[in-house]
Amino acid sequence: MFGLRNRLGELEESGKSIKVCLVGAGLMGKGLVSQLTRVDGITPSVVVSNKVQDCVDAYTMAGIHSSDIVIARNTSDIDNAVRAGKYVATDLWDMAVRAGMTDVVVDATGVPDTGARIATTSIMQGKDIVMLNVESDVVVGPYLNRLAKQEGVVYTGSAGDEPGAVMELYDFAVSTGFKVLALGKGKNNPLDYHVTPQMVKEKAERSGLKPLRLASFIDGTNTMVEMAAMANASGFVPDVRGGHGPDTTVDKLPKVYSLKSEGGILNRYGIVDFAFGAAPGVYAIVTTDLPQVHHEMKFLKMGDGPNYVLFRPYHLTSLETPITIAKAHIYREPSIVPMLDRPVAEVITRAKRDMKKGEYFDGIGEETVYGSIEEYRKAKEEDLLPIGLLNRNARAKVDIRKDDFITHDMVQLDTDTEIYKLRQLQDSQTTS
Repeated sequence: MFGLRNRLGELEESGKSIKVCLVGAGLMGKGLVSQLTRVDGITPSVVVSNKVQDCVDAYTMAGIHSSDIVIARNTSDIDNAVRAGKYVATDLWDMAVRAGMTDVVVDATGVPDTGARIATTSIMQGKDIVMLNVESDVVVGPYLNRLAKQEGVVYTGSAGDEPGAVMELYDFAVSTGFKVLALGKGKNNPLDYHVTPQMVKEKAERSGLKPLRLASFIDGTNTMVEMAAMANASGFVPDVRGGHGPDTTVDKLPKVYSLKSEGGILNRYGIVDFAFGAAPGVYAIVTTDLPQVHHEMKFLKMGDGPNYVLFRPYHLTSLETPITIAKAHIYREPSIVPMLDRPVAEVITRAKRDMKKGEYFDGIGEETVYGSIEEYRKAKEEDLLPIGLLNRNARAKVDIRKDDFITHDMVQLDTDTEIYKLRQLQDSQTTS
């Protein structure tokens, strides 16, 4: 981090900066814009939202004067404004991504198909792409990562998002010689599989969140998505469908995440999971086969072993994204990417309520479905449907009962979406 800070300082001193195009100006996007104005060598040059006023608000909240904000709706006007040192607000993400004056695109939309389109366009425009959109990444991240490598750009998830924070612990543990047994995240909200946006509308609006976003946290889908991203980056798998989700405390995590034969809850090691009582942190359970290392861990007050917890008590979501932007552009390094050409884990679909044949679905955090995690190979064997492929044009082909796991043959999907097409390409190019 010392070297990265110096490199950013050098950019600032030379009058240059990494110019960022941010798509999505919700809670996380607004926070990122503010943070970027305080980082040497990075500029939030373009902000995109369906509501231009959200872009303007993101800038003004960061202390940028209205006279320095330009509303533009084509590539030429965007480029001219950025060249003049202005800040651009627009509601056309494709124009913003295709404009030539920005270096890195950040997708903070959280919409799977939109993320697939933004990422593909960014990559083909020769721009590094930072995905705060984990919902898209867990469906087609392997394909997008491979495409980015072919095109000579960086595809990456973000530092600060829980998967990125977990992988920092994983990399630290492996690089220092520990064996990693489990990776996990704390769950902030109570779990209610059947919550709807309307049920949390007031609470969401008080927090500056879309109601469907808060509902996706409470119904567990967001947790499943983040666990799948951890799995895809590490090669670890869910121990059981949906995860264990124990209610515990941080100091008990090493014992909880032991094998059943050792008094814990696990059937095997090399797993991802979530826990109540550990939020908003992330954790790695580690061990060693060396007596002297056990002795020193005990001396360092890390517990009696044989398992230990490395715990990070926070994750700062989009506020840490400047690190990923800088690493991608300066060092050509991702913060977190899928390790294989296929998923390791899949976020499969369950019915949030009874559905009749012919009814239309919606999407993540809405009225009809919620997500659960499963190993990719098992999901494939059972033909289980990735939740990120659903949208409002998808229809039930049969009657579906509440809490049923949904298979491909139960749904008429919208095959015109970018994410569907990319998933077809990803599946056709999967080697194992």
